[in-house]
Amino acid sequence: MASGFAQWGNDLYTGRRSYDIVGRRRTWYVISAVLVLISAVLLVRPGLNPGIEFRGGSEFVVSGVATTDQQLAIDTVQAVAPSESPRVTTVGGSSLRIQTAELTNDEVEQVKNGLMAAFDVTQDEVTSAFVGPSWGKDVSQKAITGLIAFLVFVSLVMTVYFRNWRMAAAALIALFHDLLITVGIYAAVGWEVTPATVIGFLTILGYSIYDTVVVFDKVRENTADTLDQSRFTYAEKANLAVNQTLVRSINTSVVALLPVGSILVVGAFILGAGTLRDIALALFVGMLVGAYSSIFLATPLEVTLREREKPVRDHTAKVLAARAGAVHAEDGDGAPVAVGAATPRATAALRPGGHLGQSSQPKRKKR
Repeated sequence: MASGFAQWGNDLYTGRRSYDIVGRRRTWYVISAVLVLISAVLLVRPGLNPGIEFRGGSEFVVSGVATTDQQLAIDTVQAVAPSESPRVTTVGGSSLRIQTAELTNDEVEQVKNGLMAAFDVTQDEVTSAFVGPSWGKDVSQKAITGLIAFLVFVSLVMTVYFRNWRMAAAALIALFHDLLITVGIYAAVGWEVTPATVIGFLTILGYSIYDTVVVFDKVRENTADTLDQSRFTYAEKANLAVNQTLVRSINTSVVALLPVGSILVVGAFILGAGTLRDIALALFVGMLVGAYSSIFLATPLEVTLREREKPVRDHTAKVLAARAGAVHAEDGDGAPVAVGAATPRATAALRPGGHLGQSSQPKRKKR
């Protein structure tokens, strides 16, 4: 199986096998648009669930409990503050975390005593803390500042490195696509947004841009002489670049997702709610969506922007016209004549869905 995968990768790189990823870009645009729309709706309803670090309030942790009955904790809090609707989560297999709005010192002591009695634990096994919303607000502001600085820096570096603002624009659109879908899925799951979640959101930006830059580097290499030849269009050469980096993108994504997936399983189902779970979900979804966008969205977007340029548009029309003429032109004996057509091997490599051995030239008629 490994040798078959290696052969498949080699066929993609050499052009013996090719998938029409760029040519079917409208399909990928529709898929991405639907995912973004669904995510936007999820951000409105049910919306994100901010953790106590962002909304502020009192928090109690009960350790070493014999039962993790959450309703028992809710009843204990409401016995002291009837208007409260506490958030109770299980941490690991023997701890509970109870979060409420800000309580007075007397109410905090009454809740602690009530939890001690309800769960039959000692005073040392019940801890309380107050978290002010100003801390979460400060984290949010710094995260937004960091995001803006990151996007500006990435735009400048990519524009200078590739000498092409269209690649920078396509990469930024892919980044927003990845971030919005990740946040939308996080809202759908309903887990609390904590500082660890914000860190995860910012981390996936770096991963996504890294994968996109690798693909763009191959696109630049393949399309450097596009206007100096008349066999292949810009889109075909860019599509070959995506195929050549496809295996690398898959391998990188799988290697990154496996450990993050393990952390997500451990954090969600073994340790319970906590920092590991929050950051792992953001990373897992972001890496998965980032792998998709680097293959199916970034390069097709860049090609769409480049084809708006008159030289590229005219060159594409010229190549397609010459290719059509090569198929239909005949000499005096009725045999087809290749007028500006590519070699069968190269055409098979770059033609959408083409394979080695499929010639773009019709066979000569037998006389």
